[in-house]
Amino acid sequence: MTDDPSTATADRDATVDTAAATAPVPRPSDPASVARRLEAILLVIDEPQSLVSLAAAVAAPVPAVRQAVAALVADYDGEAGGPRRGFELREVGGGWRLYVREEYDDVVGEFVNTQAPSRLSQAALETLAVIAYKQPVTRGQVASIRAVNVDSVVRTLLARGLITEVFTDPDTGAIHYGTTDQLLVHLGINSLDELPHISPLLDDGSDGFDGEVLK
Repeated sequence: MTDDPSTATADRDATVDTAAATAPVPRPSDPASVARRLEAILLVIDEPQSLVSLAAAVAAPVPAVRQAVAALVADYDGEAGGPRRGFELREVGGGWRLYVREEYDDVVGEFVNTQAPSRLSQAALETLAVIAYKQPVTRGQVASIRAVNVDSVVRTLLARGLITEVFTDPDTGAIHYGTTDQLLVHLGINSLDELPHISPLLDDGSDGFDGEVLK
C-alpha cells in the first residue's frame, strides 16, 4: 500500500514547524550587543561566573564575551573616556562579578544599615545560625539546608557586617561565608566555641552534628 503523498508532506511541514519553534532565537554577536546582554546578566548574578558560563548565558562565543568583559572593565575604570564608576567588574576565583569599589564600602554599608530594620527577620536569624554553625559555607549550601532562596538575606547579613566572604572556590567560583567578630560582640561571646550545642534541640538523628559544625 502506497503512502498518501499529501499526508507525508504535511508530516514533514509539521516537523519543520516544530523544530523552528523550539530552535534558539539567534542573537546579535556584535561587541556592543554582547556587552549589553552581559551587563544585564552581571546585574543579577550573586556568584562570580566563568567566561564559559557567561557565554552560555548571553548566547555568544567565548572570545566575544572575553572581548566584551575587557571593554566593560575599561569602561567602568574610566579608561574609555567616561567617568570612573563607583563599581567595578572584577575577576575572583576564575569568575567575573560586579563589586562596589573598595573606597565606597563605608558609604554603601552606612546606607544599607539606615535602610534596614533594626531587628533581623526570622529568615535572617535562621540563615545566620546556619552560617555560624556550618562555616565556611556557600550560599547554595545554606539554601539547601533552609530549602529556600537566601540571596537577599545573605546580602543583608553582609551589609550588617555579621558575615563576610572567607574565600572563593577556585574551581566553582562559589563564595564561602563565615561570621565576623562583630557577631561575637553582639552575642557576647569570645569565640565560636562558646556557641551553644544544638544537638539537644534537634530531632533524633542529629548526633554528631555539633562535632561537624564546630571543627
